[in-house]
Amino acid sequence: MDNKELKEQLKQQVIEVLNLEDITPADIDDAAPLFGEGLGLDSIDALELLMLLDKNYGIKFSDRNQSKAVFASIDAMAAYIIANRKK
Repeated sequence: MDNKELKEQLKQQVIEVLNLEDITPADIDDAAPLFGEGLGLDSIDALELLMLLDKNYGIKFSDRNQSKAVFASIDAMAAYIIANRKK
């Protein structure tokens, strides 16, 4: 799977896992922040995203600060997954 396909898949998974009604993958800018002014996600959403990465990509975080950087945007999530996913 290439980077573009992974980003589209991530967008769809984020929408499904977080039950984001009235949002489509096209509505999510790859570089836009997921928290705060971007999608407006909160700490509960962050926990859901942690579980998503663990379940779908075998990625676990031991450092909370590291996960903050990874969840900065879809671009950041995709780059981290490509570099760290379990085969």
